[in-house]
Amino acid sequence: MADILDIDAAVIGAGPAGLMAAEQLARGGLRVTVFDGMGAPARKFLLAGRGGLNLTHSEAKPDFLSRYGAAQARLAPAIEAFGPQQLRAWADDLGQRTFVGSSGRVFPVAMKASPLLRAWLRRLDAQGVQLRLKHRWTGWDGEGRLLVDTPDGSRAIAARATVLALGGASWPRLGSDGSWSGLLAAKGITIAPLRPANCGFVAEWSALFADKYQGAPLKNVALSFGTRTVRGEAVITREGIEGGAIYAISALLRDAILANGEAKLSIALRPDLTADDLVARLAKPKGKQSLSTYLRKTAGLPPAGIGLLQEAAHVSGVALATLPPDQLAALINAVPVRLVGTAPIEKAISTAGGIALDEIDANYMLHKLPGVFAAGEMLDWEAPTGGYLLTACFATGAEAGRGALRWLQRS
Repeated sequence: MADILDIDAAVIGAGPAGLMAAEQLARGGLRVTVFDGMGAPARKFLLAGRGGLNLTHSEAKPDFLSRYGAAQARLAPAIEAFGPQQLRAWADDLGQRTFVGSSGRVFPVAMKASPLLRAWLRRLDAQGVQLRLKHRWTGWDGEGRLLVDTPDGSRAIAARATVLALGGASWPRLGSDGSWSGLLAAKGITIAPLRPANCGFVAEWSALFADKYQGAPLKNVALSFGTRTVRGEAVITREGIEGGAIYAISALLRDAILANGEAKLSIALRPDLTADDLVARLAKPKGKQSLSTYLRKTAGLPPAGIGLLQEAAHVSGVALATLPPDQLAALINAVPVRLVGTAPIEKAISTAGGIALDEIDANYMLHKLPGVFAAGEMLDWEAPTGGYLLTACFATGAEAGRGALRWLQRS
């Protein structure tokens, strides 16, 4: 084993939560080293920003906090200390101005994550933060020192404080594989099972429907499950369905499938039309038109919507051509889709589960591991897409970094 590295603070994980924790510690004048198992930092962050980095959201604080569900009260202090306004000011200070889109989502003017990350890494370097890549944390030795596998072999790290920010278990090829859960469970820390969040679902389409419509979008639809209805877009996949509107209710769908083996989703293909309007349109004579042409012209349904309607009718044994206008209108705005599973966790945008929130104190330190803090997706919270995920990662990283700094100052 190589010589022991002696530092003030170690941060395990070079994603948004870890880098933010490192920044707080460095501001306190500490020697900070960030370790990451990948060959480049913040790889998932970069992927998320490739098509437009949704950094946070501009909605009112009560609505914003409500997006965190059962974890709202626990996350609120961190988000109030480093929430949307502070995050935008922080990005602006890095030379990356932001703007509010028409949906209320906040983006950097550059849209991509890479300019923001480059500016951030330059500032961390100027603050003296060391970044050690291809250094994979593997636990602790008998003396309580961190063990890290490096390209040159295993190394022990003597750190006065440690911040763990290893992410969840989605997109493992980018570094977040959830392998840390076993290391912490062995220390007696309660870990809620890691589950896919903001994920797609399995619908068991017929081969004919899957072959024809995989990849087809369903635009301006309304998805309903239980008492929740969401407007937006979805995409047909070969296995089922995914997309922004699906992600918004994915936690409800996932939990229903876990409890009951299925979830019955309802899709309104023309939610902008009232029942009376739709019935009036469908009362027009079909003449010699095919059913698909008739539905496209009278109800304004796209090919994928017509295919979905036909798929649902086939499953229920209903002949669409024989339905009277009122029943056809009702079906168009309440197409039943039976979901029987989630897409694999490695394809999910994020994960639920992780370190139970009662395992950490107000400073995000683990009760059972003094001097060890945790942040980001490692913790048991989840949120929909729309900037909420990244905001909580930045906020909990900042809180853990400040907590570690306070703990070291008292030690």
